[in-house]
Amino acid sequence: MAERIFRTQLKKRDHHPVQAHSAGLLDLGGAGADPQAVAILREKGLDGSRHRSRTLSAEMVAGADLVLVMEEAQRDEVLRRHPEGEGKVRLLKSFSPQDSGANPDIRDPYGLSPYHYRTCFAEIYFSLEGLLRCI
Repeated sequence: MAERIFRTQLKKRDHHPVQAHSAGLLDLGGAGADPQAVAILREKGLDGSRHRSRTLSAEMVAGADLVLVMEEAQRDEVLRRHPEGEGKVRLLKSFSPQDSGANPDIRDPYGLSPYHYRTCFAEIYFSLEGLLRCI
């Protein structure tokens, strides 16, 4: 969801030089997006149907200015696999103006209710809005 939301926000602000790409820690073999996530995106007027998974690579980390993750455990795993990413890997929620620091993770809603997907969408949205104020 984050890549699709961010690309839409960038387009609205005419931030053409900024690029965003989604990648995960698990090799899901190019699987499509979670149908629940696609449905939530569709509710918000966004199309997530063409998403295909890919695994984060050393080349991606090396070429990135910033690597955003949803959870502390993901940050730790990215840095374990790609120590050259030190200084580039940040928790997405740290950019949210609503973040108190008490719960730094944006919880993965996979397999949970539509409510959890909507909550995740909102946390991602506000965090990306905060990030856009920084660039």
